[in-house]
Amino acid sequence: MSLKPSGEMYLESIYVLCKTKDVVRSIDVAEHMNFSKPSVCRGVGLLKKEGYINVDKDGHISLTDAGLSHAKKIYDRHTVLSQVFILLGVDKEIAEEDACKMEHIISDESFYALKNYLKKIKK
Repeated sequence: MSLKPSGEMYLESIYVLCKTKDVVRSIDVAEHMNFSKPSVCRGVGLLKKEGYINVDKDGHISLTDAGLSHAKKIYDRHTVLSQVFILLGVDKEIAEEDACKMEHIISDESFYALKNYLKKIKK
């Protein structure tokens, strides 16, 4: 199952919200992402259809194993890319914005090289 960047952004947002909230609903995702509720409902529906999330009868969203795995991967990419840009002297806000764009397109090879380089220079 291949997700578009928008689907990955929804998964990452759900993952972040799950780390801080007991219950995550579409409205929480909409507020977190500053998206309209109809847009989020559509995105949530697609993620559910693809098997990345479950939505119970009360509208509570949870990540499936596949969703959690993919969300962690995207979150890791965002975190590492942001850290690299900040270490290079990029303003934190710009670093976050750029990481958000790049996390969806960077190859695994390039990402792991950056991640390993970051580990080396932090020692």
